[in-house]
Amino acid sequence: MKKILFLILISLNISAQNLTQNQLDNLADKYAKIHFQTYFDLLSLPCDAHFPADIEKNIVFAENQFQKRDFSTKRLPTKTIPLLLAERKSIVKDAKTVLIYLQWDGQPVVFSQWEQKSPWIPALKKKNADGKWEEIPFESLKNGYDREWRIFARAASDAKGPDVMFLAALDAIKEANISPNFNIKVIMDFEEELGSPQLPAAVETYSADLKADMFIIFDGPPHITNVPTLSFGARGISTITLTTYGAKLPLHSGNYGNFAPNPALAMVKLLAGMKDDEGKVLLKGFYDGIDISPEYKKFLLQVPDNEVDMKKRLGFKESEKVANTFQEAMQYPTLNIRGLKSGEVLENANTIIPNKAIAEIDIRLPLESNPQKLIEIVKNYVKEKGFYLTETDPTDEERMKYAKICRFNAETSYLAFRTPFNTSAGLWLNKAMKNAHGKEPVKIPTTGGSIPISPFVTKLGIDAVAVPTVNPDNNQHSPNENLRIGNFVDGIKTMIAILGEKL
Repeated sequence: MKKILFLILISLNISAQNLTQNQLDNLADKYAKIHFQTYFDLLSLPCDAHFPADIEKNIVFAENQFQKRDFSTKRLPTKTIPLLLAERKSIVKDAKTVLIYLQWDGQPVVFSQWEQKSPWIPALKKKNADGKWEEIPFESLKNGYDREWRIFARAASDAKGPDVMFLAALDAIKEANISPNFNIKVIMDFEEELGSPQLPAAVETYSADLKADMFIIFDGPPHITNVPTLSFGARGISTITLTTYGAKLPLHSGNYGNFAPNPALAMVKLLAGMKDDEGKVLLKGFYDGIDISPEYKKFLLQVPDNEVDMKKRLGFKESEKVANTFQEAMQYPTLNIRGLKSGEVLENANTIIPNKAIAEIDIRLPLESNPQKLIEIVKNYVKEKGFYLTETDPTDEERMKYAKICRFNAETSYLAFRTPFNTSAGLWLNKAMKNAHGKEPVKIPTTGGSIPISPFVTKLGIDAVAVPTVNPDNNQHSPNENLRIGNFVDGIKTMIAILGEKL
C-alpha cells in the first residue's frame, strides 16, 4: 500500500518546466502580491549584526517562516551569533541534496543620509515628473504595482529581498503541486556584513549537517543590463587599516603650521605611491599568479558588457587600465582606498593640523592570489617608505624615537571561489533559468564582489553557483538601498523554476 501511495504521489507531481511562461508569470505575480507584506515585516526588523538583540528577532522570524513551510530548523551555535539551518526532505528515494545560502543581516546605517523617515521603515517610491523618487503609501501594492516602483530600506536588496523571494517561491510551488525531487537545506547567515567571521569554523564543525551535492547562493545583482544571470565565482576580500600620526592632539594651524608634521599629508603621499596614473598597482609582485588563458578569455568575452554605456551610467569618462576589458579586470586583485579620515570638512572644517590620518583599504582577491602575500607586499612598501610599523597606537617612547609611524592592521575575511560552467550544478541551473525566462542566462565567470562561500567549497567539496536577482542599481551598502518591484517578481519566478527543475 505504501509503495502504491508513493507512486501516486510521484505521478501527480509536476515540474516547473511543464508550466508555460504565462503560468510561471501568473504564479510569480500572485505570490509577489501576497508577500509584499512579509517583505515589509522583515525589513522593519533592524538587522545590523553589531546589535545581537536585533539579530535575534530576525532569527526568530526566519525560524517561524521555515517551520510554517514544513522545514525543520536547527541553530548552529558559534562564538557569537548562530547560523540557522532549515531542512526539508524530498519524497523521492535517494534524492540528492541542494544547499542554499541566504543572508539576513544588513550594513550599518547613518539615519541622516536616508531620504525617508527611517531605513528600518520600508518606503515604497515611484519617480515623479522631475525624475525624483517620491514616497507613496505602501498600501498601494494591494491594488497592483508598477514594475518600476521601488522599496527603499536597509537590506532591501542585500539580502532580505532574495530571502522573501525564496519564501514566496516555496508557497507558489505548493499551489502548483510542484514537489522538488531533491532535499533542500538552507543555511542562513546573520553576520555576512561583518565578514562572516565565524563561518569557516562553523562549516568545519557542522560539516555533517551541511553535507550536500551542490550549493546555490541567492545573493547579489545580475549583469548590469539586469538580465537573468548566473555567477560562477566571486573574489575574496582582505582589508587593511593604515593610521599615520602627528602630534598627540590636533594643533592650531596658525600657531604650529610649518612646525608640527601633518599626518594627512604623510598619508596621501603614502597612498599615492601605490598606484600609477592609470590605476595599476606599482607594488612588485602584486599581480603575480594572474595568467588569463585564451580559452578563459573566450568565456569572459561571452558576457555582453557595453563598457561605453557602463561608464555613462556610472558617470566617469576613463576606466582604469589594469586590464583590457571589464571582465578581465575582475580577474585581478584590487587595491582600493575605501575611506579616508583626517580632521573635518565642509561645515565642520576648522583650522587645525590633524593629529592622525586613517585610510581604509580593501583588496579583492581572485582565486590565484594569496591574501597573506598581498598584505605583506603592502606592509613592506610602507616600511620602505620609512615608516615604523606598529599594531597599536604609538607609545610616548615610540613617538620620540621614530619620526614616521604607521599603525598597520589587516585581516582576511574569506577567499575566492570559482566553479566551471559545465558542472552538474551549472548545467542544472542553466536549464532552469532558460525554462523560466525563455533564453540562456548571462554566465559570469567571476563577480567583483565577495561572498563567504569558499569555506563551503573547500571544506564540503561541492560546486557553488550564485543566482543573483536584485536590480544592479540598488545602492547596496549605501544610503537609500532599494529593490525594484520588477526584480522582486522576476526573482520569485526564477526560484520557482529552480525548485521545480528535476535533478
